[in-house]
Amino acid sequence: MQEEMLNISDLYILLVESSSTQAKIITKQLQSLNVAAVEYAQSAQQALDMMQENIPDLVISSFYLSDMTGTDLVTQMRSTPNLADTYFMLVSSETSFKMLDPVRQAGVVAILPKPFTPQDLKTALNTTLDFINVDEEVGEEVDLMEIKVLLVDDSKLARKHIRRVLTNLGMEQIEEAVNGKDAVAKVEANFYDLVVTDYNMPEMDGQELTRYIREKSAQSSIPILMVTSENDDSRLSAVQQAGVSGICDKPFEPETVKAYLKKILAS
Repeated sequence: MQEEMLNISDLYILLVESSSTQAKIITKQLQSLNVAAVEYAQSAQQALDMMQENIPDLVISSFYLSDMTGTDLVTQMRSTPNLADTYFMLVSSETSFKMLDPVRQAGVVAILPKPFTPQDLKTALNTTLDFINVDEEVGEEVDLMEIKVLLVDDSKLARKHIRRVLTNLGMEQIEEAVNGKDAVAKVEANFYDLVVTDYNMPEMDGQELTRYIREKSAQSSIPILMVTSENDDSRLSAVQQAGVSGICDKPFEPETVKAYLKKILAS
C-alpha cells in the first residue's frame, strides 16, 4: 500500500539562527505557508541537542552561527548515525563557491539566498517534500528496480545523498565508484543502464570519464547524468561536448532528476 504523502503543513522544522530577529522573520514566513511545527535553536550545539530529543523533518540553518558554521553543523549531523539522513536547508548571504561547495557536497535540499522571497521558501519546501515522498510515477513506463546504476563521486556524503534520491525514485541496483578511474574499472567489468557522476574528482574527473565511456568503452551509448556544483560556463560547455546526457546542479531538485530519467529511460 502506498504511503500517505506529506504536505508543507505536515513538516516539523527546526530553525537554527543566532539572530532572534532573523528567526522571527523566517518563522513568520514559514507560518504563512501553513507550517505549524517550527522549533527554534540559537546555536548549532543547541540544535544538535534538540535533535537528540526529537528529530525534525527538516533543519533550516543560517550559514554563520554563534558557535560554528552551517557547514560544520551539517557535517556533524551527517556523522551522527540517527541524524545522518535528516534533511538540511541552508539560508545564507554567502556567495563564495569555496565556502558553499562543502555544504553542497554534504547533501542539502536547497541553498536559499538572504534575503529570500516567500516563493523561494515555498519552492525549497516543496523540493524537500520531493525528497521525503517516495515517487512511483517514474516507474510507470520503466521498471526502475531493474535499472543498474553506477554512482560516481569522491564525496561519501554526496554519494549517500544522491543514492537516497535514486532509491526514493525506485532504483535499487546502485553501485558506487569513488572517482572516474574507479568508475572505468567498473564499466569495463559490468553492464550499467545509467551513470550518475560528479564533475570535480581526483584521478579522473567527470569530463574525462564521460569521454572514456563515449570513445573507448563497449557501453558508449549509456546515459550519463552529471551532478555538479561547477558554475564555470566554459567548463560545463566542454562537459556537454564530451557527451553527457544531462547536467544537474548541486543541490539538485528531485523533480529535475525525475524528468531526466523519464525522458531517457523510457526510450
